[in-house]
Amino acid sequence: MADRLRLMAVHAHPDDESSKGAATMAKYAANGVDVLVVSCTGGERGDVLNPNLKDDVHIARDLPRVRRVEMKRAQEILGVQHTWLGFVDSGLPEGDPLPPLPDGCFALEPLDVTTEALVREIRRFRPHVMTTYDENGGYPHPDHIMTHTVSMSAFAAAGDLTAFPHAGSPWQPLKIYYNSHNRAKYAAFHEALLAMGEESPYEEWLKDWDPAKARTVTTRVHCADYFDRRDQALLAHATQIDPDGSWFRIPKDVQAQVWPTEDFEAAISYVPVEPIEDDLFAGIGDAATGDELATRPGLEVVYDGRVGANA
Repeated sequence: MADRLRLMAVHAHPDDESSKGAATMAKYAANGVDVLVVSCTGGERGDVLNPNLKDDVHIARDLPRVRRVEMKRAQEILGVQHTWLGFVDSGLPEGDPLPPLPDGCFALEPLDVTTEALVREIRRFRPHVMTTYDENGGYPHPDHIMTHTVSMSAFAAAGDLTAFPHAGSPWQPLKIYYNSHNRAKYAAFHEALLAMGEESPYEEWLKDWDPAKARTVTTRVHCADYFDRRDQALLAHATQIDPDGSWFRIPKDVQAQVWPTEDFEAAISYVPVEPIEDDLFAGIGDAATGDELATRPGLEVVYDGRVGANA
């Protein structure tokens, strides 16, 4: 494995991997990169979001098992590896005031417990690059926020000789990115739908977008050739996606013309980050063939997008 690039994508629930960066993962996997999806939870407390399946008694009887079967199919479509981190879905609390989260759920687990679990996977798989969610989780689901917290904690700890010494030999990933939620992309889709004479599902959503929450895109990966594989992987999560919903409103050829990339935000890097990159592995160089770069002590962060620093 020392002569191959490796990418780890950390997600909260099964189906998240297919709606966030899936075409990028499929592209890398098809071009010889080892890609591992880590699902922090099993999605046990998710709802059935496909109206065609809401009354299916077999799904209602054992949703956790169904979601594992769905995840296996999505993994096969994307051509990636997959592992379960083993924590329990926290659910999405609703109401005013919000109810407490259930005991034993992922979002309430001690950080050292969740960090150790992910550190074990990092040290086993030895990724050069990781992806995860920003500090807001992409949207404020408690499991998404916890996924961010755990990913950043494990990224820092995995290469530390003194951290979790029983959890495998130290390994320092060189970069970690956030999956980007880019208003410009959805605005472009909105305008494309209107130009086609179609109703846009994005109008109200764009109006409600808070400019103060704008993110910085550092990396655009061209992956339009893999949009179909992305969509097929998402449809494999049949309980979680309406096949007639807004996800599939824009024809893929229009998507490829309007916005042919998936976008990312560099969070921390031990190698220089030059905007705008077109490759998550930009700047890594010989790390894939000489693994000493990612294991040696004394690596210094040269880019920390969390504080707007680019040293």
